[in-house]
Amino acid sequence: MTNPIADPLVEVPDTDAASKLVLIEATLAGVATVTLNRAARRNAFDDHLIAALHEAFETLQGAEGVRVVFLRGAGGTFSAGADLEWMRDAIERSESDNREDALAMAVMLKSLRDMPALTVALVEGGAFGGGAGLVAACDLAVCTADAKFSFSEVRLGLIAATISPYVVEAIGPRQARGLFATGRVFDAAHADKIGLVTEVVADTAALNAARDRIAAEMMACAPGAVEASKNLVDDVAYRPVEDVMEETAKRIARVRVGEEGQEGVRAFLAKRKPSWAV
Repeated sequence: MTNPIADPLVEVPDTDAASKLVLIEATLAGVATVTLNRAARRNAFDDHLIAALHEAFETLQGAEGVRVVFLRGAGGTFSAGADLEWMRDAIERSESDNREDALAMAVMLKSLRDMPALTVALVEGGAFGGGAGLVAACDLAVCTADAKFSFSEVRLGLIAATISPYVVEAIGPRQARGLFATGRVFDAAHADKIGLVTEVVADTAALNAARDRIAAEMMACAPGAVEASKNLVDDVAYRPVEDVMEETAKRIARVRVGEEGQEGVRAFLAKRKPSWAV
């Protein structure tokens, strides 16, 4: 039985402190994988991991040719949430210091959310607290059937503050209120039902197969159109249709005469692959 108090906190020796906290692998085709690499501490967050993730996301934002970014945890766990030593330090710091610490987490999550390429969380094991926030900040999330999730901050007298914009966007206010207020652990089926994840697969092998399938799908999509589509959703969400009609017409007109739009339609009519297809 998963312990909702212990799972977000990790208290074991940091045996991988000398290794890279975040690994980035990328193929020539533009498939990037970002791996949280604190397996001995179940990929728990501290200020160093947060900074390393921010740097990785900023690097990928500025890199040419990145088509899809996968995010996963090393050692069979996505992320156990907050590192215990980091939490101990936090309670000794001033409110101002804690604000700066929390802002670093918020900035890191925003850099993931703002990625031009499609982002996909690959979740196995547990995704607790900030780990579940990473899942919510991705465009898609695939998890194994035995994955567990929790926003357990309230059981520590805390709140899921910095991750809340992404979680509320993913699962809606009512679900977020209930899960934030109870801190309960829930399974993959419930995560799928409420929209925290977008697909559930049987096991790690199936998770890797899903990664390969999604990567192949993205090779057929124009990179500029992917970024523009993500921005489009952000700009029209929850706005009255009459307020966005003119702007959406302008956007489609612009892309129709743009390089990708011209190439894509001409390739379709000629029954050939467009230049970006692999």
